[in-house]
Amino acid sequence: MSAGGGTRAIIAALLANLGIAITKFVAYLLTSSSSMLAESIHSVADSGNQALLLLGGRRAQRGATPQHPFGYGRERYIYAFIVSIVLFSVGGLFALYEGYHKWRDPHGFDSWQWLPITVLVVAIGLEGFSFRTAIKESNHIRGRANWVQFVRRAKAPELPVVLLEDLGALIGLIFALVGVSMTLVTGNGRWDAAGTLAIGILLVCIAVILAVETKSLLLGEGASPEDVSAIERAVNEGSEVERIIHMRTLHLGPEELLVAAKIAVTPSASAEALARDIDTVEARIRTAVPIARVIYLEPDIYSARAANLRSASENVEPPVGGETGGKG
Repeated sequence: MSAGGGTRAIIAALLANLGIAITKFVAYLLTSSSSMLAESIHSVADSGNQALLLLGGRRAQRGATPQHPFGYGRERYIYAFIVSIVLFSVGGLFALYEGYHKWRDPHGFDSWQWLPITVLVVAIGLEGFSFRTAIKESNHIRGRANWVQFVRRAKAPELPVVLLEDLGALIGLIFALVGVSMTLVTGNGRWDAAGTLAIGILLVCIAVILAVETKSLLLGEGASPEDVSAIERAVNEGSEVERIIHMRTLHLGPEELLVAAKIAVTPSASAEALARDIDTVEARIRTAVPIARVIYLEPDIYSARAANLRSASENVEPPVGGETGGKG
């Protein structure tokens, strides 16, 4: 992910949500609409989430230390996971509670009856701008993947989080608009409560999706199939390596990949020639996949019998090229 692109999308969402939260809360104070209160808290939660994503991106830039020799790149995943918890608890559960309370004690709007409609229409416009920015930045890196594949496979969490949050915000605003409008038309406050409950269910679902996807990133995902293929080609295209015996990849962060491989080399190679060949192969890997910043290549002598013994002891398949991971 382009760090600048992700940051632009987060800042656009943050500014939009701060403005929306203020106007929604004013509308709630004037009308006592539960949908407006739920949407106010939703926007406040989203604003806090964007601040968390910015903080996570900043902290992830710290250099490696003896205690954390691979750096802090995966801290971005931690903050994205916290975002899912905030969205679930502060946004979703609060909306469900408020909707239940309003359903048991329904009432219409006493004053400023059409103000919520105006606020919601303006909020839809602002959220649409934020959503458009997130889509534009995501298109730069999405490639041929559809949107579901992009959310599931993206190694940088910020854009998928902002995309889902903005999508949820737009749908939630529509729920609130329907609930408020029907309450104004019928005078029945349960329409407002139903809109609030729908918002709560929507936010809980989005929070669960985000939690599942970021949990996979936290556990550690391998390189994409495209990057694995590029690494394999880079290793095998020269005469230094006979074959890849097995290989593992792991994302240390969205833009940092660890590559560890056991490679078969010529039995008669000298130590000096072997060291030179390994340096050459590492250089090819970094050229093919620039995010492969940490590379460990272990030379070995390959034979079918030795490979079978290694397979049994290491529980790996002898001729693998690499392992990839998808969320889920």
